[in-house]
Amino acid sequence: MTTARRGTSQLLAAALPALLLAAPAQAVVTTGTPTALHSDADGDAEAERQAVSREIERFRSSSITIGQAMAIAEARHAGATTADVSFDGASGVPVYRVKTLHNDRIWRHTINAATGEFVGGEAALPLAELDHEDRSNLAALGAIRHRLADAVRVAERAAAGKAISGGLVRERGRLNFAIVVISGDDLKEVILEPPGARAR
Repeated sequence: MTTARRGTSQLLAAALPALLLAAPAQAVVTTGTPTALHSDADGDAEAERQAVSREIERFRSSSITIGQAMAIAEARHAGATTADVSFDGASGVPVYRVKTLHNDRIWRHTINAATGEFVGGEAALPLAELDHEDRSNLAALGAIRHRLADAVRVAERAAAGKAISGGLVRERGRLNFAIVVISGDDLKEVILEPPGARAR
């Protein structure tokens, strides 16, 4: 997942009292429209704003949360862990697109955001077919004790909202979780560095 931090206001939430002990230790919250939710309309700010608004409206009307979607996908293969998750409200039926890591493969799942049911079949891609950076990131994900679900919970508390997408991002050699949260009418990107990730 490629994400860029946008906006000018940043909040360093290094000591949130509500953080779980098992959660990543540091959260940087950035306000703005994260790249993951930008439309493809080049230079048309109003069309982009409307597309993001529609996506947020469809997300808010969905009964399945991002955490539930991850749990549903992970339950498909015992021991799987989520590497990337995103809400897609652009299609006829709003869905979550979830990628899980299991047995040296990336599994792609599509989950109905209203019912929690799988849409279509699942697809698997061997890790050997990924580029070096993706393989390295996924190897690090398997080695750290924190999961994307932990990062989502921390991000939702830090940004006071509900997560709409999340995944791995490597910035300046550091592997982080990047979570996009809807907070009120704003989109906030929360960057979390899992303890121990810096040394990998």
